[in-house]
Amino acid sequence: MSYKNGRDILPPSLLKQLQDYIQGEIVYIPKKEQKRAGWGENNGTRLIIERRNREIYRMYTSGTTIVELVQSFHLSEDSIRKIITKMRLHMAAETQHA
Repeated sequence: MSYKNGRDILPPSLLKQLQDYIQGEIVYIPKKEQKRAGWGENNGTRLIIERRNREIYRMYTSGTTIVELVQSFHLSEDSIRKIITKMRLHMAAETQHA
């Protein structure tokens, strides 16, 4: 954040209005509100994990055991079980909306 002189960047009418409220002080003007990207949306991590989770679920429904999935994806058994449960619910919801 850098210091800017209001006289250099503001229209004279706005500068006069601001001087009615505050003079000779430093004022922070926040950025406009903008929607922040969710975790992993900008760098593709979210998509990579979603694809991995779909693959885990596909392999599980094709007969791959949880122990084999743990070894293949280097995740804990608990993580694999959570992914399978989440994907099962997700797929059921997609089927209902189709």
